[in-house]
Amino acid sequence: MTMILTDLPTAIQRSDFASDFLWGVSTSAYQIEGAAAEDGRVPSIWDTFSETPGKIRDGATGAVACDHYHRWEEDLDLAQSMGLNSYRFSISWPRIFNGVDAEPNAKGLEFYSKLVDGMLARGLQPWCTLYHWDLPQYLEDRGGWADRATVDAYLHYVDVISKHLGGRVQHWITHNEPWCTAMHGNWDGMHAPGNKSLPLALQVCHNVLVSHGLAVPLIRANVPGAKVGIALSLHPVQAASDSLADQQAVVRHDVLRNRWFLDALYGRGYPELALQLVGQDAPTVLPGDMEAIAAPMDFLGVNYYFPEVVRHAPDQYPLRTSIVYPQDRQRTDFGWEVSPQGLIDLLERVARDYPTGDLYVTENGSSYDDHLTADGAVNDTARRDYLIRHLAAMRDAIGAGGNIKGYFAWSLLDNFEWAEGYLRRFGLTYIDYPTQRRILKQSGQWYSAFLQAE
Repeated sequence: MTMILTDLPTAIQRSDFASDFLWGVSTSAYQIEGAAAEDGRVPSIWDTFSETPGKIRDGATGAVACDHYHRWEEDLDLAQSMGLNSYRFSISWPRIFNGVDAEPNAKGLEFYSKLVDGMLARGLQPWCTLYHWDLPQYLEDRGGWADRATVDAYLHYVDVISKHLGGRVQHWITHNEPWCTAMHGNWDGMHAPGNKSLPLALQVCHNVLVSHGLAVPLIRANVPGAKVGIALSLHPVQAASDSLADQQAVVRHDVLRNRWFLDALYGRGYPELALQLVGQDAPTVLPGDMEAIAAPMDFLGVNYYFPEVVRHAPDQYPLRTSIVYPQDRQRTDFGWEVSPQGLIDLLERVARDYPTGDLYVTENGSSYDDHLTADGAVNDTARRDYLIRHLAAMRDAIGAGGNIKGYFAWSLLDNFEWAEGYLRRFGLTYIDYPTQRRILKQSGQWYSAFLQAE
């Protein structure tokens, strides 16, 4: 049964935005596709990690996930019915290559051809993310992203995909959230491959950024008129108090959390303060690397969820900061702060400090503990209100002069939420995992009504 909203908020409307503004959703391959061992797909680091006892909170894997591999037409129909005009997806690298010297997997290429054709047939502009964390395990086995040879493997993969889809896909994101690839995967060990080494993490981060920079001209050569960028997880950083020590902690925290990426991408190199803080743990940088990383982009994707509040913590290497969680802040059921103002602050800061050109909010969303009602609805009022407030914040940032061209909600579907397994739901659509039934939540219905209002 579909719930009909009778209290549609009127504080914000689509006409507040440009007529060519992009309205979409974001998804990623490992989180939704399933079919982990079908049609030539080989294991990724996330298959290995999730099958390791104790790594995923509910012991789950992405082997089935939302079964999008078999249900993609239903999912694209859902996106179209909501009134979206764009759709962000990622390619599963392990579907395309099953070994270092292997030929491309025809069945993997065929799947993404059908997927992109399905988007175009439904009026959805395809936004292709080339890497969303699912490195083939065979590459990890020989050193992963810390091995410079993985950069070459990535470029070969990008070359194949961009040639195959280039006539139909114009918008390309090289990497999603290199912070998470490097730091969660190799410093705190929360994500695959689960390493805990700062020098390793920083080298991984550097190599990922080099691969991005080298991919930009490659994509442009293969796809005339291509628009190429990267999606960064960025956080406004706030001080826990007015003390000088905490104010200085903000500067130190920001220099690795945000500026390490932004400065390098926009031609300033790694921040000197960051290099001083990490000392001998800094990555090996080869001649020409920093110039490659700074390849001019067509846009920057900003993934925003919450601010980080920090205090001075002299015993915490290397930044001498720690994150604190003030009790007086509104939070999602995941514990993330709800701060629309943080989105305004972030967008204004990025636009002010860097020559980004077009900005896109490539992810923004919230996790709440959703439940089906007796009549089969999901009344996720908190997520609906989160969405409304963040769209209003984005409107205000545009009104202040921000060059923001599109918004992609995270996510179309509830999905495999990495180390949290299936315990966290971010979707505008509820997935009843035992049956794989899709149920548009109140938030998804609001988004649809907002997009289709006269």
